Amino acid sequence: MPAIRAAVFDAYGTLLDVHSAMARHADRLGTDWQHISADWRAKQIEYTWVRSLAGPAHHRDFWQLTQEALAHVAERHRITDEVLLGDVLAAYRVLGAYPEVPAMLAGLRDKGVARAILSNGEPGMLADAVQSAGIDRLLDAVLSVEAVGVFKPDPRVYRLATERFGLPAEAIGFFSSNPWDAFGALAFGFRVFWVNRAGQPDEYGLRGRVAELADLSGAAGAIAA
Repeated sequence: MPAIRAAVFDAYGTLLDVHSAMARHADRLGTDWQHISADWRAKQIEYTWVRSLAGPAHHRDFWQLTQEALAHVAERHRITDEVLLGDVLAAYRVLGAYPEVPAMLAGLRDKGVARAILSNGEPGMLADAVQSAGIDRLLDAVLSVEAVGVFKPDPRVYRLATERFGLPAEAIGFFSSNPWDAFGALAFGFRVFWVNRAGQPDEYGLRGRVAELADLSGAAGAIAA
């Protein structure tokens, strides 16, 4: 196997804490805010899959789907405070990075490993996110599915990374906390690292076929292993 020359990261849930948007307003959302946030995330991802399967004419960007998912979840949980919903949505554009992320990216940079995001996010929301998280200068590229008009795990999305770096898939390490994304990347041919922060059970037969990490602090070492 060739050495890994580029590390490509999913953004939402892997580098960025998707639940931090609602966590910022937990006092206004109430004690069930974590359940609400999990429902929002699940519906958001569901919408990407359905839109991709329905075909190009039905594509909507991730920011629009994020808003639609929040509207659905708000109605289901009987959240009627429009100001609160607006504040939560605004917070999603400035999600916090997991604490180990900046040092990890800097460490890969120092080792000469190229670094990129490959995300369902649309370019504007990704630009806001990486800047607010303070990691924009630690990345060589921020790649959005909007370049191909379909969401992960479509192979056309993963191909954006091989084209950007001019590398074969097996020379790219792909990191994601989402098992379905890790599986899609594995099927494409990437060297995959499943960031299983919550210690979830195996899905898609990943365990034993990909490297499994508790967080991203050991990413540089995992690439070198």
